Amino acid sequence: MNDIRVLLVDDQELFRAGIARILEAQEGITVAGEAGDGAEAVARVDEIAPDVVLMDIRMPVMDGVEATRQIFAPARVAKREKPVRVVVLTTFNLDDRAATAIRYGASGFLLKDATPVMLREAIHTVYAGNAVLAPSDLSTLLDGQFRARKPLPADFHSLTEKEREVLAFVARGLSNAEIAAAMFASESTIKTHLGAVLRKLGLRDRVQVVVFAHEHGLSE
Repeated sequence: MNDIRVLLVDDQELFRAGIARILEAQEGITVAGEAGDGAEAVARVDEIAPDVVLMDIRMPVMDGVEATRQIFAPARVAKREKPVRVVVLTTFNLDDRAATAIRYGASGFLLKDATPVMLREAIHTVYAGNAVLAPSDLSTLLDGQFRARKPLPADFHSLTEKEREVLAFVARGLSNAEIAAAMFASESTIKTHLGAVLRKLGLRDRVQVVVFAHEHGLSE
């Protein structure tokens, strides 16, 4: 299995150096590059195609929120041969900027004082397409972001009853195994249903399913 290639983005060189040393000591993870601001981060993602980006939220020139938005712009995503995951780094728990970055495509956030083990696990978790914070925390973080609910897109109505059921369970934070038990189905069947949900709604991963549910009032 190839190493997970990580791009470090932070305006403090000393902080980047410390994180780089921690990650290089982890088996299966390689630091593929660094950037000192959001604009440089966007360019580096296009240049080196990392698997995971650790993105500082507050930086000069361009902050991490805008950089995340640009990284997940449809035109850029369409050009990629493989997905990129973004984890936002912040000093504040339940940060509104982190919530906005998640809406733009980030897979969650970590506090800057996270332990080496937490960093390693977060990178592996988002690489697999999952969120790096508990579903309850993700829901709390997003609740204040969607006071005005968007109408459901036409594509939603193409979902089968089973696919809508899977969407609802994923939005609540259940794993495939838990959903399979609740629906009396196999995990492979759940994976098939979830794949159809992602494809029909144009979503990248489970995190975006949670965002979609909040955005359209389906989590209530």
